[in-house]
Amino acid sequence: MSFSVAAGSTLAVVGPSGAGKSTLLRVVAGLLAAQRGEVVLDGSALDALPARLRRIALVFQDDALFPTMSVRENLAFALRRGAPPSRVEQIAVALHVEVHLERRPRELSGGERQRVSLARALLSDPLALLLDEPLAHLDPALRGRVRDAMRDLRGRFGGPVVYVTHDHAEAMMIADVLAVLVDGHLEDCGPPQRVYDAPATLRAASAVGVPPMNVLRDGSWIVGIRPERVCVVADGSLRGPVERWESVGADAYVHVRTNRGLVSARVPVERTYARGDVVALHFPADHVRRFDATSGAAIP
Repeated sequence: MSFSVAAGSTLAVVGPSGAGKSTLLRVVAGLLAAQRGEVVLDGSALDALPARLRRIALVFQDDALFPTMSVRENLAFALRRGAPPSRVEQIAVALHVEVHLERRPRELSGGERQRVSLARALLSDPLALLLDEPLAHLDPALRGRVRDAMRDLRGRFGGPVVYVTHDHAEAMMIADVLAVLVDGHLEDCGPPQRVYDAPATLRAASAVGVPPMNVLRDGSWIVGIRPERVCVVADGSLRGPVERWESVGADAYVHVRTNRGLVSARVPVERTYARGDVVALHFPADHVRRFDATSGAAIP
């Protein structure tokens, strides 16, 4: 793989479990050695430098705070030599943990501990920030609050950020650039909406979106279309019985077995379908994507 992250930008890396996302971060941080290639930061190659000299901060899924230290002590531990102690209060205010400075980590919620972890990472004065699924263990409400705090970070940290997650929706909310990693290969990298709407490969199409892009063989091509672009119509050549209908709050999906494969379509929640109902489907031409059946590469 080959990619770059500009200063002040966030690259979100998304992909299934085992794709190599965390391995990628560990190579950049210097915890693992790359077999070939190089890691360059601010114009300097880092491969010969140990992790402690790279000035890269890595935040893990688990907060990894020192349990016997207060929040203030945890933050002060990360200060670079010569940095004024007042920076602890400044970063605590920025990440809304100033009222917890005298508490121990066990007295904080999961979201508060993760904000402390982010604050500690920034106090080390890094040139780059790596985030390894930092919201994975938080409930939805806490995820939203910590995500807001992370957005606030962009105005305070001018270096590149690499954010790893398996949640494509979270990745699209965080990212300036979205990368899709599958089986150790970079399948696509670009603006989040472009990667979602017009993925570069079939594997990228399948890795982003829930439900994923519908993929059907059409002669020598494979065609793909997102479920929200499929129309359920009164009549049409592509027909089939409903296998299941499911509601997911504001959205509902109907899954139809056709002679070209299973097709998922987003439908109004008010319109329910029973198993065995026969429906017709329409694919608007503007939203159909074509892929080479052999290589899986998108066809313009």
